[in-house]
Amino acid sequence: MNDLGDAHLRTWTLRFIALLAADTRDQLAWLGGRELETKDVVDEAELVCRVFEGLVERGVFEPEYLRELRALGRRLGDIDVACRAGPWAHALATDQAWDDIRRLARDVLLTALGDWRQPLPRPVRL
Repeated sequence: MNDLGDAHLRTWTLRFIALLAADTRDQLAWLGGRELETKDVVDEAELVCRVFEGLVERGVFEPEYLRELRALGRRLGDIDVACRAGPWAHALATDQAWDDIRRLARDVLLTALGDWRQPLPRPVRL
């Protein structure tokens, strides 16, 4: 086990899940007018779920977190190709799936940390 690498991955996964859990207005503020494609957000979120599962296998997270995490991963996987097209800011405002994802991400954080309100990742400057 790489403690430093696992600690970094733990922080990265929790911050990204915190972004998914944030209120819509906070997500839009995080975007700051940047055009981020919905497909890219979904792909990254699915990767985060896989990394999180690997961290559970290595003992970084408790196994009981998997139920909520897998529900989040399933909901992300249910987003069809048509709904993955276009800017994430638009999808946040028009696609009910993001309300479901927000709720499920909050469940993950509540189970793992006891509170869904967590620091968001630093936005990447494009």
